[in-house]
Amino acid sequence: MRLYPRKTPLAALRGFDLSADSITVLPTAADYRRCLLEHIASAQHRIYITALYLQQDESGQEIIDALYQAKVARPMLDIVVVVDWFRAQRGLLGAGKQPGNAAWYYAERIRREVEVPVYGVPIQTRELFGVLHLKGSVIDDCVIYSGASISNVYLHKFDKYRLDRYHVLHNKLLADSVQALIQNALLGSRATHRLDVPAPPRSRTLHRAIRAFRSRLKRAAYDTSAGNNESGRLRVIPLVGVGRNNPLNRALCQLVAASQKRLTLCTPYFNLAPVLTREIERALKRGVTIDIIIGDKTANDFFVPPDEPFTLSAALPYFYEIKLRAFACKHHDAIARHQLNLHLWKDGNHSFHLKGVWVDQRYTLLTGNNLNPRGFRLDLENALLIDDPQAEWAMPRDEELAQLARHTTRVESYSALDTLTDYPPPVRRLLRRVRYARIGRLLYGML
Repeated sequence: MRLYPRKTPLAALRGFDLSADSITVLPTAADYRRCLLEHIASAQHRIYITALYLQQDESGQEIIDALYQAKVARPMLDIVVVVDWFRAQRGLLGAGKQPGNAAWYYAERIRREVEVPVYGVPIQTRELFGVLHLKGSVIDDCVIYSGASISNVYLHKFDKYRLDRYHVLHNKLLADSVQALIQNALLGSRATHRLDVPAPPRSRTLHRAIRAFRSRLKRAAYDTSAGNNESGRLRVIPLVGVGRNNPLNRALCQLVAASQKRLTLCTPYFNLAPVLTREIERALKRGVTIDIIIGDKTANDFFVPPDEPFTLSAALPYFYEIKLRAFACKHHDAIARHQLNLHLWKDGNHSFHLKGVWVDQRYTLLTGNNLNPRGFRLDLENALLIDDPQAEWAMPRDEELAQLARHTTRVESYSALDTLTDYPPPVRRLLRRVRYARIGRLLYGML
């Protein structure tokens, strides 16, 4: 039995008791797809799907078909799909003019005999300044939590996958709390509208409602009144936040501050929020061993091979590598003594989308938050914090970390990372313009 000897601010957070066998870790994206489809097919009471987007492709069609089939089989089934308002009404970046997924949602609705409502949630008046980054779907009494959206690459439908984390938590109180937040905080707003209708309102007519909605979201929280504070038992703590200094941001910083021996972080986009960077540097000073797992720039979902047409978004992986190299250079001594370990993930032409925090042998954070300034300031984010003071769930936790490390390579020195002169000419030109215009800090705050 391993007890955590020191009280932290995290002890005051309320959560729901769990048993170790009520948490299942799914190892692959294909397993996640099968899990979603199996749970949808067997649902008896409720299905609340929440994602940044539900894409019009083969995987998206499979999920939509499964939802409509479940509704036909059990007409009293409560089914709701929630996606980001703006993301649903535009096409893929770099793919030219497209009608967006909203047109598909409507087309599916009019050819069916039942309704599966799809709601769009606007977090800001423009997508650039904030999106619905809330994760976690409720199916009956379980919460299926992943940072993945619903599309072919996220669900590994064909030859490529985008790796994420996938957890299934069987806990009615948690499921009730997640559903209540969706119903009360999101669907109850005048800014939220259905997208599976012939003419959703124009975004510009919603600006006043969206601003009021965002203001109310800053006070939103999961209902944990049926839970308890630290009790010495395994429990899960749901967290939500938007804007500066929100409860989720504070919990993230408190997690890093609580680390005593080992801290592990995952992010696909290396651009850590400054307040988080400061806590990491404090942890290094007190002797904590830190592992950070990042996708190689070629495993970034924005990466475009140099022989393909260049787009502005294709420069993002290089922005992140520049930040990583500067961080590695600053902490080269800690890297040399293996106190700081930077691990680059790469598996063929697949991509990397993992987020999360592991602290000592006690805390595990499931989240869609990229740990970057955008996640800390602009997007609506959430997380499930697993508090395991007696290491009841240690084996599955360690197995997940071992699985994540399979395709990683440790960065032995900052000099092993590429520099500006190694980048393709269009990337070099863009990065030089950014440097001359002195807008790098502004850009990093929005990426």
